[in-house]
Amino acid sequence: MANLFAETGIGKHIIRTHHWGIVLPTVEKAEAFMNTFGLQKDYLGHVNAYDSHLIFTKHGEGADAIEFIIPQSGVLTEFNKGKGGIAHVAFLVDDIAATTKEIEAMGYEMLEKNGAVEGTEDIIVNFIRPKYTQGILVELIEQVKPINYDATFTSRWGNAE
Repeated sequence: MANLFAETGIGKHIIRTHHWGIVLPTVEKAEAFMNTFGLQKDYLGHVNAYDSHLIFTKHGEGADAIEFIIPQSGVLTEFNKGKGGIAHVAFLVDDIAATTKEIEAMGYEMLEKNGAVEGTEDIIVNFIRPKYTQGILVELIEQVKPINYDATFTSRWGNAE
C-alpha cells in the first residue's frame, strides 16, 4: 500500500489514521450503535483531562476504529446540544512533540498549550484547533506503552466501575 501522507511536514510523522471519535451521552447509546453495526469492543478507558469514558472498537485490516466518548462532566456533555455526534479524526504519530513543533511553526495552535496530555494510560494526545483544519478537530496520538486490554473505565484509579 502506498504512503497516503506526505513525506514532509506533518505528514512525515503520521503512521496511520487511528480512529474516528464519536461523542454519545450514555454507554447504552454507544452499545446500541455498536450492536446495530456489528462493532465489537476492543478496549475501554477513561480520560481524566476531559472526564470521559471511552470505548474503542475492534477494526480489521484497512478499517479505522471508532472511539465512543461518553462524557461524565464538562464541556463534552453539551456536544451538539447533548445529543453527541462525530467529534474528531485521530492520527497516530511517531513523535507528538516533534509533530507539535512543526504544527506550531506553521502558525497553528494546539488545544493543550502545555503539550500532550494523557489520553488513556497507553497514549498521549493533543488536538489541532479546528480553525486551522477546515473546521475539523484533529487529534494526534502517540502510543507510549502497550494497550491495556484489561482496563475498565475506572480501573487504573482503583475506583469501582
